[in-house]
Amino acid sequence: MLTEPVQAGGGVLRTFPGTVREAHAVSLGFKTPGQIERVMVQEGDRVRQGQLIATLDDADYRLGVEALEIQYGQLEQEVARMTKLYEGKSLSPNDYEKAVAGLRQVGVQLQVNRNKLDYTRLYAPMDGYVQCVNFSQAEMVDAGTPVVDLLDVRRMEVTVSLPAEVYRQRGQIGDILCRFPAKGDEAIPMQLLGIAPKADGNQLYRMRLAFRNSLPHQLEAGTNVEVELSLAGDSLAGRFTLPQHSVFQSEGQAYVWVLAADSTVHKTAVALQGLDGEGRAVIASGLQGGEQVVRAGVHALQEGEKVNILAPASETNVGGLL
Repeated sequence: MLTEPVQAGGGVLRTFPGTVREAHAVSLGFKTPGQIERVMVQEGDRVRQGQLIATLDDADYRLGVEALEIQYGQLEQEVARMTKLYEGKSLSPNDYEKAVAGLRQVGVQLQVNRNKLDYTRLYAPMDGYVQCVNFSQAEMVDAGTPVVDLLDVRRMEVTVSLPAEVYRQRGQIGDILCRFPAKGDEAIPMQLLGIAPKADGNQLYRMRLAFRNSLPHQLEAGTNVEVELSLAGDSLAGRFTLPQHSVFQSEGQAYVWVLAADSTVHKTAVALQGLDGEGRAVIASGLQGGEQVVRAGVHALQEGEKVNILAPASETNVGGLL
């Protein structure tokens, strides 16, 4: 059976492998310097929001709080005594205001030290997985030094590496679907977050996708998926389409069998550009249009083989066998 290349129209579907990953990672560190007393998590552990992750040696911070608590208590008693004198007109307003201001100042210092004592404990700000633990017990750390890297799993996204030819057509990307082969191949609509303007070392551009709706199942970072991109029809100018089974692969190259005038077939290399909206193979190059292309039994033919052409199926030729 033969077919002819058809001028491409409509849209084209391109499928790429993708990976589920966390939306972002968070580097957690203490808000005050000190010596690590204990790290409660290991790489790969799942943590919950508010869970204690690590602590610093807080002995000096406790002493600082205790000293200021004693000083504050003494000043508080002194101010109470001076208040009575002030109310009895036995103390000048200036001296009284100085005493009250001194009490407030020590109160602020006490609160600062209490905060520093609280900062010796590091808690998880959200649910996630521990990606990396950067320090161990007894090591010294400065304020803000990342002690633990946490993967935020509250919001997941999908990353896809696009070749340059698709990146150039990024303005023509339409509907995007994500399929999970391990979950029954269900298709989930996606939202385009962005495409990196610079290629990586493999000349691929990283595209980030977000899930439009809530997922029916729990996703884990690293899950492999398939992403379908629908490209607008103007990206198919000069392209042709053929039935999928007209195209076969040999040593990584796509070919079709083209019928010559003497009824012999010749293997012709073509460049594929995915599938169109009807599931037909889009041929980017290799055909001129008007060729007679074999569409059945392509794996049984050999170069230069002479073939018999079957007439198209009809009411009197059911199955195209005559």
